Amino acid sequence: MISRVIPVAGDSGVYVPCRQSVVSFGSGAIAVAALCALYLFDPAEYRLFPPCPFHAITGFHCPGCGSLRALHALLRGHLVEAFDFNPLMILFLPILAYMFLSERRESFPNRNARRAFYVLWHGWAVLALIVGYGILRNLPFYPFVLLAP
Repeated sequence: MISRVIPVAGDSGVYVPCRQSVVSFGSGAIAVAALCALYLFDPAEYRLFPPCPFHAITGFHCPGCGSLRALHALLRGHLVEAFDFNPLMILFLPILAYMFLSERRESFPNRNARRAFYVLWHGWAVLALIVGYGILRNLPFYPFVLLAP
């Protein structure tokens, strides 16, 4: 945790955590609480989690459809079932973990980590992959019907 000492009148200083540390801790606590709720409640059975608005309006599957059910299955240890719900999300989890950790590592002093999407074309390639996946999972013939949740 990064912290700094802010001098107070008549005192040598007090320990005050940086705003970035507080925000990071709060974000982490919210993420852990959400994962606990997702572990306890199956999104297919409980209305605790909202349905996909894109699917509700258009009837098509967006690239994220099935992600909550996939995370629920993954948290319960069912990797194959999670892959059936949303294969792209399961494949992207290690990349997202790397991106998060590389951003956190740069906030520490004397750490030189390469950012995950430092090159502009990486972001565009990921966007093209997500859009292409969203189109392919809505095609009504084999093998693309296997991509639908």
